Amino acid sequence: MKLDGHRTVLWRLADTVRLQTRSGRDVTASWMDLALAGMGLPPGVVLDGEAVIVVDGVISFAAAQSRAASSPARARRLSEEYPALFIVWDVLQLPAGDVRGRPYTERRAMLLDVLAGLPSPSSIQAVSATDDPEVARAWYDSLQPTGVEGVVAKLATSPYRAGRSSSWKKVRHAETVDAEVVGLTGTPSRPRALAVRLPDGRTALSQRLGAPLAAQASVYLRGAPAGGLGLRRVTPMWRLRWA
Repeated sequence: MKLDGHRTVLWRLADTVRLQTRSGRDVTASWMDLALAGMGLPPGVVLDGEAVIVVDGVISFAAAQSRAASSPARARRLSEEYPALFIVWDVLQLPAGDVRGRPYTERRAMLLDVLAGLPSPSSIQAVSATDDPEVARAWYDSLQPTGVEGVVAKLATSPYRAGRSSSWKKVRHAETVDAEVVGLTGTPSRPRALAVRLPDGRTALSQRLGAPLAAQASVYLRGAPAGGLGLRRVTPMWRLRWA
């Protein structure tokens, strides 16, 4: 399952627990309830997962954002009302050493084994996973109201790699609208972002385009005027199914 929270790596050190973001920033003070739960893990364990908060039965990204942006004192107060969960996707290291090079199926078994040693119930839990496509489709179709963003498909034989990888794909829910492209940043051959006119008349700038989408867009944009942020008036160039 793909959950909507804060990507976090948990390190169980010799005498403490450290939580950090993907960039390496220490966020232990924001998630002290998870750090305390992590003390039940054996020293040397490193876990990759998502810090999430459930509000009224629904995973709330806003609540996770609020916690992450709070001072340590306020984060403690928030944790009393809405305790966090650490939903673990993967194990990077065990007391015996680095396991990132092992196949995902082996790492999954190791993950379940190390989490089984935690007291029950625990706020550190393994993410729900299946190798049955129909079960995954049922999750995708039915769980969006609970805050589940979608599913992540991982190649069972793949090692752990930081960053994006061709061995796993996110399949997210998305709402789409037809929007008219009215400009761009970058150049028509290498657009960085697109300015689009939405159905209600507003003009908005897209997120930065990834290389595949930029290459697709450039086919349609090469005849457009060059340069600059295209929020000025320009001739509409093409129609885009906007997610």
